Amino acid sequence: MGGEGRGGGPPPPTLRPVRLAKFLAHGGVASRRRAEEIVGKGLVTVGGEVVTDPARDVDAGDDVRVNGTPVAAEAHEVWMVNKPVGVVSTAREPGSRTPVVDLVETDARLYPVGRLDADSSGLLLLTNDGELANRLTHPRYEVPKTYMARLKKPIADGDLGRLTRGVKLEDGPTAPTQVKRRSEREIEIVLREGRNRQVRRMLEAVGNEVVSLRRVGFGPLRLGRLKEGSSRRLSQDEITRLRRAAE
Repeated sequence: MGGEGRGGGPPPPTLRPVRLAKFLAHGGVASRRRAEEIVGKGLVTVGGEVVTDPARDVDAGDDVRVNGTPVAAEAHEVWMVNKPVGVVSTAREPGSRTPVVDLVETDARLYPVGRLDADSSGLLLLTNDGELANRLTHPRYEVPKTYMARLKKPIADGDLGRLTRGVKLEDGPTAPTQVKRRSEREIEIVLREGRNRQVRRMLEAVGNEVVSLRRVGFGPLRLGRLKEGSSRRLSQDEITRLRRAAE
């Protein structure tokens, strides 16, 4: 769902509870197995209460301490991935398909920011910062997402104009947007909405069809030369620019 940037998806990372032993491991206390032993010895408190069950759920807002020393939740990370076709935009995948988190080498518990359909490729952000993820996907902030779409047939100038002004879909008319012709059968389109499979449906509304769809921009960020299937951690400057885009 959300191949054209739908803001749905999993709950914000910072609101999702995690088992105590895993929380301690991500907080840098010890390995998960060693953390289970520490909990079992009664050395850990949650909200001032001694907890001996390593499977107890906690979240980032809980006061977790080991021998009286506070344990912080894991540091926030934001990653950019160039998602290949066939990889799914989930934190875990019960089927045979590869979840996008497998493309990132980190111990942090990352979640996709919005979605990108399995049959679409390109720029997808992953983070454990729930507040940032919410702002980037909330319709109120209208963070632009840029796509390159290859079409089944050449597109007429009139149809480009219709896309720019907005077209009627079954869930209502689309907002005006930016559309540029890149070649006879390729266009660049910028969306500030996040409807399910929106680019594909917009092209169908003007009598055309998307053959392939690639997201190349998210707010101020561009995919650049990041190879398909690769990932990189964003710099603090890039994260700051993302936050400003969602103000």
